[in-house]
Amino acid sequence: MTGFRGQPAAGAGRGGKPQGGRLQPVGRGTPTGKSQASTKRIVVPFEDNRYLSQLLGEHDANLALIEDRLGVEAHALGNVVTITGPETSCDIARVVLEQLYRRVSAGEHIGPGDFDGLIRHARQQPVAADTSADGQAQIATRRKVIKARTTMQSTYMRALQSSDLVFGIGPAGTGKTYLAVAYAAHCLERGIVERIILSRPAVEAGERLGFLPGDMRDKVDPYLRPLYDALYDVLPPEKVERDIEAGVIEIAPLAFMRGRTLSNACVILDEAQNTSSMQMKMFLTRLGEGSKMTITGDPSQIDLPPGMTSGLEEAVRLLDGVQGIEAIRFANVDVVRRDLVAKIVEAYDALIPAQKKPKV
Repeated sequence: MTGFRGQPAAGAGRGGKPQGGRLQPVGRGTPTGKSQASTKRIVVPFEDNRYLSQLLGEHDANLALIEDRLGVEAHALGNVVTITGPETSCDIARVVLEQLYRRVSAGEHIGPGDFDGLIRHARQQPVAADTSADGQAQIATRRKVIKARTTMQSTYMRALQSSDLVFGIGPAGTGKTYLAVAYAAHCLERGIVERIILSRPAVEAGERLGFLPGDMRDKVDPYLRPLYDALYDVLPPEKVERDIEAGVIEIAPLAFMRGRTLSNACVILDEAQNTSSMQMKMFLTRLGEGSKMTITGDPSQIDLPPGMTSGLEEAVRLLDGVQGIEAIRFANVDVVRRDLVAKIVEAYDALIPAQKKPKV
């Protein structure tokens, strides 16, 4: 089983802000706190101004993002971008600009998330001077291409491809459920599997919802809505509805899994920290021939009754070292929902005494 890999903390400087159009300098002078001796100045040329304009964004917004994340000064003039700052940061900025320029020139639409993701990747692994590939794993569906935004997301995506059972463990906002659903959609579209089965334990988050009217789908939909959201983002809405009606995509609470054999399917159990030991064993043993299973959960958000052991924690411990099973642990640095979410997670984690933190 893949060990729980730690990640380096990512600091972020604050550069200048865009000063209007793309031909205006974004930053001036030497980056704050950096001496002339410790700075580097590089000039990055680009062949086509049209693609460069798309790359930098309106009013050079993406260039300002690079400044903010890397603590460099940058400005664009004509078909050239000049970057000044610490040597490592300048090299990362150049690699990010060159790689995203290639994607823009190939017809791909990019946004701030692409810059943020590539910067995270480059910070967490060495940057070679002749880097020609961004090193990010990706999942492609007919609707969109999802690229990893952290090195741990890349590790997770590759584990989904190579292993039949993968645990994705970590805080909210790291993309563990979204990427699992995206990979399931990828497998379905390519005929690797025949069905997608998505499940969650029906456990309220510390409050009683009482009686819910309607049929089975109406009753469980409130618990399963995040899975629907992910499906509609990676597949055309009309296909999702059609496949749900045909039973190709099945979304059901954990209790409905007992007694079944799930063959030729991508099976995902979300919020697995809220399973009991017996529920987790029951779900894991549903795995049939030709199927791939992903278990996701956040051990810091357990809603089980006091004294009940999380089935997620136990399963990861018991299955450690079993061939064909990988466990990928995300950290606060992997939160990609937005920076504020990462700060919220860190603040709450600081309240939990070290000896009481869940261990998985």
